[in-house]
Amino acid sequence: MPDQTPPTGILDALTAVLDSAHVAPEVFGLRHDYRVMLLAVDGIEPGPSDEASEALLSAAEASATQALADQSATEVPHVAAWREAYQSFGAKPQRTRNSLEALMRRAATGLPRVNRLTDVYNAISVLHQVSLGGEDLGHYRGAPRLIRATGEESFETTANGETVIEHPEPGEVVWCDDAGVTCRRWNWRQCSRTSLTNETTTAVFILDALDPVNDHELAAATDALANALSGLGVEVRHSRRLIGAA
Repeated sequence: MPDQTPPTGILDALTAVLDSAHVAPEVFGLRHDYRVMLLAVDGIEPGPSDEASEALLSAAEASATQALADQSATEVPHVAAWREAYQSFGAKPQRTRNSLEALMRRAATGLPRVNRLTDVYNAISVLHQVSLGGEDLGHYRGAPRLIRATGEESFETTANGETVIEHPEPGEVVWCDDAGVTCRRWNWRQCSRTSLTNETTTAVFILDALDPVNDHELAAATDALANALSGLGVEVRHSRRLIGAA
């Protein structure tokens, strides 16, 4: 999204990006119950972790502790659904954990404190038990698309401080834009090019849902995220879009 977008047109620009987002039919062929809520946000004022983000993370840690009191992370219903979804395209969930499972496992010993933007969306993910990713929309090329990879797409990551280009497996479910893969294996690992940083002011958040999470619960998680993000700037604007098989 161009930096020169006039303030009066920011909301229209966010909506236009979401209107162009797409989920390929082949993805719904794997999981007809899949839905995604996209939330585009502008006006974020970057900053370090603060009292508000700390309170959210503490609440998320307590919530996870309670949820895991009598079951393992893999038995949490939405985590279990994602493990099944990973197996549907050949991924091994015990080796590449979906983002919700990874956070639920970390919550027992303490969620990471990164910056207030990342802290907020990690906390909402755990509190609502929904897989949630965040991307810097300013570094996007085009709109988000969820596809099954050919294997030729590029995925930018880092190793030992150096940029490395990898490629997804053929048939792997990936989020991408016009420049390449932005997140591998549906919601496992984000690329370095569009990752949130301490300078991010405009972002798109991806809330992934499978049964047993229903549309009402997905909307509630989105509302909670939007409300929390509204506290990160004096002129925060956001737009959302739900995409499902129907």
